[in-house]
Amino acid sequence: MGQTPIWRTIALALTGDIAEGRYTTGDRLPTEAQLAAAHGVNRHTVRRALADLAEQGLVHPRRGAGVFVSAQVTDYPIGKRVRYHQNISASGKIPGKQVLSLITRAADVAEAEALGLNPGDPVHVYDGLSLADAHPIAVFQSAFPAVRLPGLPEALAENGSVTRALQRCGVADYTRISTRLTARAADPVQARHLRLTEGAPVLHSICINADPSGRPVEYGKTIFAGERVTLTLDDNPD
Repeated sequence: MGQTPIWRTIALALTGDIAEGRYTTGDRLPTEAQLAAAHGVNRHTVRRALADLAEQGLVHPRRGAGVFVSAQVTDYPIGKRVRYHQNISASGKIPGKQVLSLITRAADVAEAEALGLNPGDPVHVYDGLSLADAHPIAVFQSAFPAVRLPGLPEALAENGSVTRALQRCGVADYTRISTRLTARAADPVQARHLRLTEGAPVLHSICINADPSGRPVEYGKTIFAGERVTLTLDDNPD
């Protein structure tokens, strides 16, 4: 694996400063000259790092005034009961979902195993983007047992909310029974959806959600933009 470009290291350092509250929304970042001196690089390298943060929506330049923080990194709790809209709203941001596709197809081996189905059984598959203040923070794919939830695609098409769609299909509540997290590099499709540079760090989450009886209702795969989201472990059993 090649060495991380210096501009990427600077971008990650600035993202960390924003995430840890050293710079908050509306604050002006150090000047290009100050950042260049601090990191021992030329201003062109610093400019490339700042451009990357601007592409992600974390900062915005003002002509003649400098570069300002436009958004802080989003804290996203991972626990037994994960509700996207509640989590994002609790962070002080406006949640949103964008539906990319809704199809019904045969379950692959992983989906069938997670949902207690046979490979080839029908599943509803929901691909979409998760947004915070209109900025994409995650791209996801969820699979649901089609025979048990025949009206789910129509319910999801209305507003994208999994919780509301499941409620309409008779699943009043659900909780997470397993989560697996790994760090990866964004592939070209993920980078395009998340407005990242190809190869940027992302967090890959695989989870299974079940109804109160323990019967799986959702097998989900989510790719979080590593520079925009901090995943936190929620120890609250409720």
